[in-house]
Amino acid sequence: MSGAAALSGLGALRGGAGLVDVAVPESILSIVAGLEPSYLTVPLSVDRNGHLDEAALGEVWAAIDGKDACGLGPGLGKRGIAGTVVASLFREAEVPIVVDADALNCLAEESDLLERHTGPRILTPHPGEFARLTGMDISTVQARREELSLEFASKFQVVLVLKGQQTVVTDGRRLFINTTGNSGMSTGGTGDVLTGLMTALLAQHMQPFEAAQLAVFLHGRAGDLAAEELSQPALIASDLPRFLGRAWRSLELQTDPPA
Repeated sequence: MSGAAALSGLGALRGGAGLVDVAVPESILSIVAGLEPSYLTVPLSVDRNGHLDEAALGEVWAAIDGKDACGLGPGLGKRGIAGTVVASLFREAEVPIVVDADALNCLAEESDLLERHTGPRILTPHPGEFARLTGMDISTVQARREELSLEFASKFQVVLVLKGQQTVVTDGRRLFINTTGNSGMSTGGTGDVLTGLMTALLAQHMQPFEAAQLAVFLHGRAGDLAAEELSQPALIASDLPRFLGRAWRSLELQTDPPA
């Protein structure tokens, strides 16, 4: 899914990352590269069906060597060795990782991995993905958002970002409920922008909980500013990177930033 990868790259750029590499299957590299000249693209090997092949695992590890943070999941899919890549990075990489989209679905299929990770991990599920991770139904998740988020983050020693209206951010001890954002942001791709933005803040050496907290606030603020100009129905994911600059500026102008 080339658009998801590109949106994450744009989110990282607008989040202040100095250098962004977007690693994608070589079969779609030209598409992703053509969408934005400001990030770099890294080709990953594919098989005859266009799915990541065995060589891609080593290429991914080479791509994150020396990097300050990693975003994993947007546009990934679950075919080929996608699950192997997710398991390997989640378990062994020392670099902070934001885990989203199909990376979360891969983890849901190998739930024992959740207890085995080396570096800081931020998981950013929407309610359906969180339901798969926990084995619960969505209605239960929505009825107990804060409680279940706290329990999950504490049990697996991760930062959890449960997306949706009033996104929940917790490290198992602290809890933040976001108040920015609007229903226009329910369109596809907005979460990919958030993954990139959050990864960029981690890359600037923010602590995981604080990076997640600031990312969801800025992401929602960008959505609010976009909706003011474009309307909520007309809001699309690619609007958010364009309005992140204004969101940063509005935060800089506040004398009392959000706690």
